[in-house]
Amino acid sequence: MSVETRIKRLTAPQIAARKGAVPIVALTAYTAPLAAMVDAHADLILVGDSLGMVIHGLPTTIGVTPEMMILHGQAVVRGSSRAMVVIDMPFGSYEESPQQAFRNAARIMGETGAGAVKLEGGGHMAPTIRFLTERGIPVMGHVGLTPQATHTMGGFKTQGRDADTWPRHVQDAMDVAQAGAFSIVVEGVMEPLADQITGAVAVPTLGIGASARCDGQILVLDDMLGLTQRVPRFVRKFGDLGPQADKAIADYAAAVRDRTFPGDGNVYR
Repeated sequence: MSVETRIKRLTAPQIAARKGAVPIVALTAYTAPLAAMVDAHADLILVGDSLGMVIHGLPTTIGVTPEMMILHGQAVVRGSSRAMVVIDMPFGSYEESPQQAFRNAARIMGETGAGAVKLEGGGHMAPTIRFLTERGIPVMGHVGLTPQATHTMGGFKTQGRDADTWPRHVQDAMDVAQAGAFSIVVEGVMEPLADQITGAVAVPTLGIGASARCDGQILVLDDMLGLTQRVPRFVRKFGDLGPQADKAIADYAAAVRDRTFPGDGNVYR
């Protein structure tokens, strides 16, 4: 029996078919053990370029490389079996031309076994999205607050505070959907704008700091678990593992210094 027969992952068409149906559960993951935990509950796992900040301590996502995305993507694919795995295309790997985007997307998918890539940008990225999808690469879009463009946006600022800008954001999402994206992340926009975007496109929207009425939600796993010290204001923590981990490490350190670790039950004989 082939691997393809044994493992039935969700696919881009199946995610696309969830428009207006049961909300899509999506989370990030960057390692095999956490991917296995997420896989039991999520429909989609995003290997986000947020790994640059969460895992590697970078100040932004700008310094993330294709090699970093591939390494973590391989781990997440190995650690999961059911959820669709989508991998972010990092800054500088797709903006130059559709041909550049295809070469890098094909490499990322080929070396990881992921089911799709995600790229940021609105109408100006529509030709690239169309180029990729016409050549067999499923693409997830990303509009609103696009972290790779925070230098030009002036930081991580909520989009759509001025209602006059709403038509532009809605048009961006429509252009991305019409170019062939199977779903769209809508990040950091005012709730009524997110609702408009969701109603305007024929593919599912995944909200992050957007609206509960999006077709699904996505969060950075480490933020949701309370493992990061500073999280966006919109993040709801479903756990507070940071203090628990800190206490466990402190208890271990104390046990080592007091010579009470490993103890008789843990000594190899």
